[in-house]
Amino acid sequence: MTKTNLEFKTEVKQLLDLMIHSLYSHKEIFLRELISNASDAIDRARYEALTNSVIMENESGWQIKITADKEAGTLTVSDNGIGLTKDEMIEALGTIAHSGTKAFLSALQSREIKDNPELIGQFGVGFYSSFMVSDKVAVISRKAGNDRRNGVKWESTADGTFTVEDVEKETKGTDVILQLKPDETKYLEEWEIREIVRKYSDYIEHPVVMEIEREKESELKKGEKVKIREEETLNSGKAIWLKDKSAITEDEYNEFYKHISHDFSDPAKVVHFRAEGTSEFTALLYIPSRMPFDIYFKDYKFGPALYVKRVQIMDHCEQLLPLYLRFVKGVIDSSDLPLNVSREILQKNRQVEIINKNITKKVLDTLSDMKKNEYDKYLSFYKEFNRILKEGIHYDLERKETIAELLLFQTMQKAADTYTTLHEYIDNMKEGQEEIFYILGTSRDEVMKSPYLEAFKDKGYDVLIMLDEVDDFVMSGLQEYKGKKIKSVIKGDIKLDKSGETEKEAKKKFSVLIELIKNQLKDEVKDVRLSGRLKDTACCLVADEGGMDPQVEKLLKQMGQKIPENKRILEINPSHPIFEAMNKIFERDRKSIVLEEYIKLLYDQALLLEGSKPKDPAAFAGAVTRLMVKDAERAGT
Repeated sequence: MTKTNLEFKTEVKQLLDLMIHSLYSHKEIFLRELISNASDAIDRARYEALTNSVIMENESGWQIKITADKEAGTLTVSDNGIGLTKDEMIEALGTIAHSGTKAFLSALQSREIKDNPELIGQFGVGFYSSFMVSDKVAVISRKAGNDRRNGVKWESTADGTFTVEDVEKETKGTDVILQLKPDETKYLEEWEIREIVRKYSDYIEHPVVMEIEREKESELKKGEKVKIREEETLNSGKAIWLKDKSAITEDEYNEFYKHISHDFSDPAKVVHFRAEGTSEFTALLYIPSRMPFDIYFKDYKFGPALYVKRVQIMDHCEQLLPLYLRFVKGVIDSSDLPLNVSREILQKNRQVEIINKNITKKVLDTLSDMKKNEYDKYLSFYKEFNRILKEGIHYDLERKETIAELLLFQTMQKAADTYTTLHEYIDNMKEGQEEIFYILGTSRDEVMKSPYLEAFKDKGYDVLIMLDEVDDFVMSGLQEYKGKKIKSVIKGDIKLDKSGETEKEAKKKFSVLIELIKNQLKDEVKDVRLSGRLKDTACCLVADEGGMDPQVEKLLKQMGQKIPENKRILEINPSHPIFEAMNKIFERDRKSIVLEEYIKLLYDQALLLEGSKPKDPAAFAGAVTRLMVKDAERAGT
């Protein structure tokens, strides 16, 4: 038999160099690649056998067999699939240009075949990953339907050349024989092979079998043990996501969720669907019922497992889901993505973008349906994951209103355990109310005592209560909902009295006093103005419309963040008796020391009300004490 020596094409030499120097992050994926190629070869044979019975060669079933020979140091992966001719072997394994999944899919798509199988390709470039663990690789193959004398053997040591020779092969299909490197013989161990198959190829449709040596009771001599070799299937072959939903029980869904998530509790919701059209894929996704403990860790891995026709490409494909849905677990099985080296770098793949868009919409629609039809279940989910879900307002501008519809809020007018939505808030707005109001705080009790709510209570306007540090960024990012602007009750100017008559009179009466307060506090505050939000309290500090909430400012300072100087605006309540008294003192003595001390006290009081400390607590305490003494003396006379 003649043996022909040939050189690899330039691109294959480059690929082999990358493979041998660990292009892949885990060497064990070589077995995944070989099983995948074997599965593809069987898929093609099975398809062609529909119209050409010769392909079957009187065999009744399809099979991928792994053989580990520890003495010889070889690992063999065999299939009874379509096989290769000599020319196909040279083309498939000597060059990349005409081999692999893209060429095969293109060939299928060019034909007008409605019911063509969703194939990946017979041999992809992943075959070359075998050289990461092997000194030499041999491929023996015979095209299904051809004479046994028409077999071909390909062999290479990855030195830039390969040989091809004619051989006899009794069975159709392909055997890939790896001569393992001395330090890679762990891949001959049964447990290692089992683990790799379970991890990467458990859901391959065809049985992946291996002969296992076991001790059994002798049938001839009782009490004696004998060693026998039995063929055992290593993969489950149960791709639950490819089954019809009606054929899957709730328990089966839940068990698979626990298998992929390592969660002990059942999921809150199952999302199982098949997309067809521009991109064809099947998705089995789970919305958990409780938060993973490590979800805020820097190295938290998210994204569904990515499969291409049951072959696992990634444990976690982050490109398939937006960051704010990182709690979603599951599997995506695509018919369109190529099974080749680029699978590890999917950032710019258009099919991935299409899948991402589809499953993001499906998850958000599912959450919306839960909120509408299974409110108690949704509320439980929301209490666990709302902080993460809210991130979508900031990161996903296209869907921010859709995400906003999923948010639940406590409000000033409802009990603590009763929640409302933005839609319900708008429906219940009072006549004349034009904006959605919210307030941040650390607890509901604290918020309910806030002086910033006085005018809203008086008007009967409800206010959303938000108790999470991220909420200010969320609401600032949302800005408006259904045409209604969203406004913080402690930012910007609040004008609930639309007539403005009372404000005009107060401005005229206290304008000079306000100028005095401005001058005295010019280093502390940005401005002094009359307040439209106070009824009983004398004064308060507010931020500009686009300013930072003091709660957020304190949080960032605690985290060591540098915060730019952010002067507040001091608002005074013209209806409070203190300003009437101060105005009289001012009219008598514009340089009154008492007036100067009152202004300092008012500013310190405003700091306390927003949750900050007076700049000089000792001076504040001393001033309060002096006032108490004077008051006590007057009471005693």
